Amino acid sequence: MSSSSDAKSDERALVIAAQRGSSEAFAQLVRLHQRRAYAVSRAIVLTHEDAEDAVQEGFLHAFKALDRFLPDQPFGAWLFRIMANASLDLVRRRKVRDADELPETIALPFRDPGESDELRRRLNEALVKLTDRQRSVIVLHDVEGFTHGEIGEMLGIPEGTARSDLHHARAALRRMLKDVRSDL
Repeated sequence: MSSSSDAKSDERALVIAAQRGSSEAFAQLVRLHQRRAYAVSRAIVLTHEDAEDAVQEGFLHAFKALDRFLPDQPFGAWLFRIMANASLDLVRRRKVRDADELPETIALPFRDPGESDELRRRLNEALVKLTDRQRSVIVLHDVEGFTHGEIGEMLGIPEGTARSDLHHARAALRRMLKDVRSDL
């Protein structure tokens, strides 16, 4: 028996225990998936703080919906779809709330004092100009390594749409960053 099937079996046992009311089992599921859940959320939202909020909301929603989860299904895919939805909801709420307060200058979303590198700044500026879904798809695929199918599941879109969004996001980034080499 391979370690991959052992891990799936262990995860399934944790899910069943959590569904039966074990808070420790759910806590283990959180520990098992929190790093990837954060990566999914961070790919969609613009700040570390928003990603943390989205992950917290996502795990809370997952806990409340756990009784509806079918243990024979992949738990990670189900959880990451919840994380993606929580992140997209947070982005939508922020846009509605911030619509009245458009500043004259827009701050860079990923700005970190330790990341003053010009290339990173230009890339971050370009990522902000993509649609939420394009930014999500490109980061989930190119940075986090999710497949088109996994991204489609997370974002609730067909695999082909995820593939198309990735193509268009890359093309847009190439257009926006075409002069980077000559400027640096």
